[in-house]
Amino acid sequence: MAKHSKKAGHQARKRFGQNFLCDNAVIDSIISGINPMPGDRMVEIGPGLGALTEPLLAETDGNLQVVELDRDLIPILRTKFFNYPNFTIHEADALKFDFDQLADDENQLRIVGNLPYNISTPLIFHLLESITHLKDMHFMLQKEVVERMASQPGNSAYGRLGIMTQYHCRVQPLFIVGPEAFEPAPKVESAIVRLVPHKTLPYPVKSVERLQNIVRIAFTKRRKTLRNALAGAVEPEALEDLGIDNSLRPENLSLEQFCKLSNWQAD
Repeated sequence: MAKHSKKAGHQARKRFGQNFLCDNAVIDSIISGINPMPGDRMVEIGPGLGALTEPLLAETDGNLQVVELDRDLIPILRTKFFNYPNFTIHEADALKFDFDQLADDENQLRIVGNLPYNISTPLIFHLLESITHLKDMHFMLQKEVVERMASQPGNSAYGRLGIMTQYHCRVQPLFIVGPEAFEPAPKVESAIVRLVPHKTLPYPVKSVERLQNIVRIAFTKRRKTLRNALAGAVEPEALEDLGIDNSLRPENLSLEQFCKLSNWQAD
């Protein structure tokens, strides 16, 4: 396969979870899946050495903002893309970055990124806090994380990440990427996922914070029955009133049922 050349002199850093994408065929497939257009307010998280940055700049007429934590990569990116005046680098930790500041009422954000595996789950939760400002998100993640995001009730991968992501977004896994597409090669397979915020929430709740709390408590004790897992978080009569068998485990409840539990508690 054709390879995207790696910049000499920069060693991938384990503490940043860096695995640089270097397969041009995979890069082309990702860009095709994103379908960036001129005028899009595109934000890339963790551009690394610019494998996705370069085609994104080309497709968006040079309008791109990136968030990069590794300060040693900043001068590499500035030099490589110096001829794009609308290319903006935010030297920051994406987990603490305020993405809302990059959006406005007319322009929602399109977020993309080859995310470090060690921060992918907390970063997804952080981005969901800005959901009203997001048009869509396309991420390269560990395949297992994508499976958890798209998982359905009764599956061992089903849990807090999938429920809360699906509450806010339509989750669409696109394709799997093997370790050989990266330098250095990770020990696991990766996958591309598309997240599109619901225009109308399928199961709106009165308090997202309350829903999050119930789901978090339930899956902290996922091997216990609902009667025990939700003790102290949901009144026993809620399960009875909603016709939910309290001998089931949390992984057997659908997103709709969790939302009904959340709204019952809010009454």
